[in-house]
Amino acid sequence: MSRKLSSASDEPFDYLVVGAGFSGAVVAERLASQLGKRVLVIDKRPHIGGNTYDFYNEDGVLVHRYGPHIFHTSSQKVVDYLSCFTEWRPYEHRVLAHVDGKLLPIPINLDTINRLYDLNLDSAGMEKFLADRVESRTQIRTSEDIVVSRVGRELYEKFFRNYTRKQWGLDPSELDSCVAGRIPVRFDRDDRYFSDSFQAMPLEGFTCLFERMLGHPNINVLLSTDYREVMNSYPSAKVVYSGPIDEFFDYRFGPLPYRSLRFEHQTHDREQFQPTTVVNYPNDHDYTRITEFKHLTGQKHEKTSIVYEYPTDGGEPYYPIPRPENAALYERYRDLASATEGVYFCGRLANYRYFNMDQVVAQALHMYRNIADDESTDLSLQIPARMLGSATSTTQAAT
Repeated sequence: MSRKLSSASDEPFDYLVVGAGFSGAVVAERLASQLGKRVLVIDKRPHIGGNTYDFYNEDGVLVHRYGPHIFHTSSQKVVDYLSCFTEWRPYEHRVLAHVDGKLLPIPINLDTINRLYDLNLDSAGMEKFLADRVESRTQIRTSEDIVVSRVGRELYEKFFRNYTRKQWGLDPSELDSCVAGRIPVRFDRDDRYFSDSFQAMPLEGFTCLFERMLGHPNINVLLSTDYREVMNSYPSAKVVYSGPIDEFFDYRFGPLPYRSLRFEHQTHDREQFQPTTVVNYPNDHDYTRITEFKHLTGQKHEKTSIVYEYPTDGGEPYYPIPRPENAALYERYRDLASATEGVYFCGRLANYRYFNMDQVVAQALHMYRNIADDESTDLSLQIPARMLGSATSTTQAAT
């Protein structure tokens, strides 16, 4: 949906929005529809939607180019907003882990324990089973600490340690507790990966959602373009930046470390490849998981498409690596951003934090409200840089 610009004088934009993922698209849509601003959205990729971009492959199967993206939230405000641009298909995500030759539910629940050890425990029995195996920790600082204190050493080794090593290139003992802390342990048979009150997928896919969001006549989209090639053409426009914060400042203090992914897509001449959307492989193979997209989309097709995920050091920045030295480096960039006038920084890359999709949307809506307040206060003032996600907790940002 890229629309070619003829010249700077022909298109007097009020805002340049860098990035056509959820952060940029939400802010752009609000600025255009609510404040009547002329907005130019710029993305270096040849498509909108950021990492949630989906498309029909050459066999006609709807796939997610950058691995599975599953929408879930407990924020009704986020649901109400996105529902302006899509209908929904109910979907509850379930994951199996290939451990000891068995496919077992993850997060660990009652069925996981019973099937792994050929037991017949009830909830109370599972609690005692784990209580006899957990390792107490006076302080929970690392991902190893939090897992062994919840499920013990053996389950940590079977389900978590090797998967984490593959995913992050680091041992769990070297990573902040937040990495593994997001995964619960359940003492019942609930095998859903998420427990949010709203779990669904956009009925026609994420790309259709973004096309509607960015389809406002006040929004112009420029793809396959480096924003630095465009900014000088619009010196009076304010900037909303959702890209990597270190890149914005030309890596002045050095690059922020990220973990990336390599995706290997395949299509098979059969209707189903595996019993659920995602199967994790913590101990076998170089890849971490296999995703089968038809479980996500509900599409009926004689063929099925899957993707293997291989974590890598180089490539697109996907996951900020949560270590103290990286947080300290980010703070230096954050201080620089706070002193930069006329630029609003939002999103996971600008804040060097992992956010779920609903949290990104909530943060972008909050950023829009900040911009609207600035616009109504004094349009003649220069706008100082704003950061979201650094002073606001993830939980607050999602409410």
